[in-house]
Amino acid sequence: MRWHGIWPIWALAVVGSVVVAILVPVDRTVWLPIVLGACVLASFAVQLGFPTQKGLVDRLFASVGGAIVVLAIATVVFKALSLAA
Repeated sequence: MRWHGIWPIWALAVVGSVVVAILVPVDRTVWLPIVLGACVLASFAVQLGFPTQKGLVDRLFASVGGAIVVLAIATVVFKALSLAA
């Protein structure tokens, strides 16, 4: 599997979560689906940009699945921070 097309999407999810954490003072979890949508669109753009189409679904699943895991962790952290405050 071509990992060099998968990990940038995970990094995009991490960067998106950090940006949401910094810029949105309250109700941060509302913005995380927007970050996920950007990750899905970026996944399609990156994966369809490769000359080989073999394994496209696997690469898309790995990209989007990893972004979902990253954003799920961000959701847990945001909820914990909102309960602590």
